[in-house]
Amino acid sequence: MDHAEQISHIKTLLARLDSGTNVDAGGVRYNPTTAYTDRSLAAIERREFFDTHPQLVGLSGDLPEPGSFVTQNDLGTPLLLVRSPSGRFRAFVNACRHRGVVLESQARGRKRRFACPFHNWTYDADGALCGLPKSEHFGELDRDDLGLVELPAAEHCGLLWVHPRPDGVLDPEALLGAELTADLAGWDFGALAWLGGDAYSVECNWKLAMDTFGETYHFPVLHVDTLSNDFYGNVQCYDEFGRHHRLILCRRVIEEARQRPPSEWNITRYGLPVYWLFPNVQLIPSREVLFLVRAYPHPDDPGRHTSQISFYLRPGIARDEAEIDFFAEASRGFGTVIRDEDYVMSASQQLSANSGALEHVVFGRNEPALHHFHNTYRAALGQELLELHPTA
Repeated sequence: MDHAEQISHIKTLLARLDSGTNVDAGGVRYNPTTAYTDRSLAAIERREFFDTHPQLVGLSGDLPEPGSFVTQNDLGTPLLLVRSPSGRFRAFVNACRHRGVVLESQARGRKRRFACPFHNWTYDADGALCGLPKSEHFGELDRDDLGLVELPAAEHCGLLWVHPRPDGVLDPEALLGAELTADLAGWDFGALAWLGGDAYSVECNWKLAMDTFGETYHFPVLHVDTLSNDFYGNVQCYDEFGRHHRLILCRRVIEEARQRPPSEWNITRYGLPVYWLFPNVQLIPSREVLFLVRAYPHPDDPGRHTSQISFYLRPGIARDEAEIDFFAEASRGFGTVIRDEDYVMSASQQLSANSGALEHVVFGRNEPALHHFHNTYRAALGQELLELHPTA
């Protein structure tokens, strides 16, 4: 985000504080609660949004050097993500070509070779089959045809993208669009270092997890003792980028900006950008740490999901290991607010949705991100869009 745009957004936040106004969707929309409970819809979403759609799986800092690897099992396809000896990001199906056993069981680390725990077939970081014990007993094989199955992978704007199907099409710039690509490129995400993470299994639909990031109307109530200490509720900026969008939350310290020239303003000092990247990602860059939230549906139960939350540290922020530990602990604290406050409400919403007693829930005119989430999902599936009901 260039500085002129940062200044514009900070001025907008100050003006909304002074006038007592907020973003305005122009009316309300009614979202059927079956969006969170319908099993047939959940199966279609999993196929269209996850099994056959490109996925953001991390940041460049997850693979800091050649030989670095990360494994992920959140999709139908088990993933092995590696930094090859040449420095290239590559992705493979994490399965040995002999009998299909999961090749690498560790979550992350650094290796030159990956050995199958079943028969010790061994692969290098470029996916080539380089070791086959007792090959003279096994039989003649064309090793070139038995390397790891490679998946389309790309490193773009410091973000790691994978298509979970070997024959899938992956074009991150086309997915994001030119305007959002330029915005994200300005953050220099590629320089961030992985700091830690956590996984939360929650009894709510994955879209309810996304919903909680779509407004700050709840901050003065739900987060009265946590986030509300640092942020104004119900004051934000909002911009759409096709299937994606960006909120900018308003920090209470923004009052300081009134005493400083705009040349000294910074959006991460006075606000908090929150990007939604279709279909399941929240990307939240702060002054010190970036938070990456990815929500994955349960394979069988539409009322359950898993959120993967990762933290990344900006370079030059921490001077020693003690300060790195401090930022890691603070990041985990932010994650527990999501888990123990937001997701508790999401699970509560799921209970009422499961009952069938409520036909719909209401998205207010001050919650445009919720309008956009759900109409984007509906449009992607060819469904009728939620109708806008104008209000005074």
